[in-house]
Amino acid sequence: MPDREVVVSDESGPGERLDQHLARIIREFTRSQFQRFIDRGDVCVNGERKKPSYKLRPGDRIEVRVEIPAPQKLAPEDIPLKVLCADNDVIVLDKPAGMVVHPGAGARSGTLANALLHAFPDVQWIGDADRPGIVHRLDKETSGVMVVARSLRAYIELKRQFKAREVHKVYLGLVQGHMPLPAGRFDWPIGRHIKQGERMSIKSRRPRAALTFYKRIRAFKEMSLLEIRPLTGRTHQIRVHLSAAGHPLAGDRRYGPGRGPKRRFPRLFLHAHRLGFKHPGTGNWQEFVSPLPDDLEAILKTLE
Repeated sequence: MPDREVVVSDESGPGERLDQHLARIIREFTRSQFQRFIDRGDVCVNGERKKPSYKLRPGDRIEVRVEIPAPQKLAPEDIPLKVLCADNDVIVLDKPAGMVVHPGAGARSGTLANALLHAFPDVQWIGDADRPGIVHRLDKETSGVMVVARSLRAYIELKRQFKAREVHKVYLGLVQGHMPLPAGRFDWPIGRHIKQGERMSIKSRRPRAALTFYKRIRAFKEMSLLEIRPLTGRTHQIRVHLSAAGHPLAGDRRYGPGRGPKRRFPRLFLHAHRLGFKHPGTGNWQEFVSPLPDDLEAILKTLE
């Protein structure tokens, strides 16, 4: 019997490289480790050996014959957190850019989850062991406001609100060029890229509905500052939609096409500015705001 068996579903995996898919769903190993396992015959697809670059198909049955270590217990770490609000049900905080939200391949420490366990030990009992209290996430490069569940009722209710699209999310993003309209929407479905499974794209075999609204709030010579409201929550949704529209976010090294002004940006200019939700305990609507951090404000000043 294989140590792990994976069946590729219609929604997740088709078109993705074998090594990328395994590294994404079995986080105990990195992609390069899976490449070695595949090359030496420890991974089979439908009973046959394949190359790491093999493109998965719906229904493929992957057998992984390596000893998968027991998951390590997530360790609390004394990492400073900027807490905007904390009560018995929720923790609202301002995540800095550069911090990973929860552990994944190659990141077992220094995450927001590690910091939460130290500052709020009771969250260890809420949700997944590797994602204590986490009900949504921001990309590593994205800064801004997040909410974390501190009670089981909050975890269940916040997850429901995010799934039902009842949470109000507003981002600020600096994009290359100028939109043809001062306000608009993108409704291109998003899924795994047909050839590059680690990227999301509007060109996908199994896309899912995605809806993003935008409004221009400042215009510069070569760039625009947008207020962005994603109604859905697909992976990299804002970045993919803006890139597909021909106006990628400043500093986006993954989805930026490399055209436009030759200005260099130290990091992705995307900030979770406002978050509104119904409090799981009181039922009252609450909104929290995170102003643009100093490094992004400094970029805007250079554009004026």
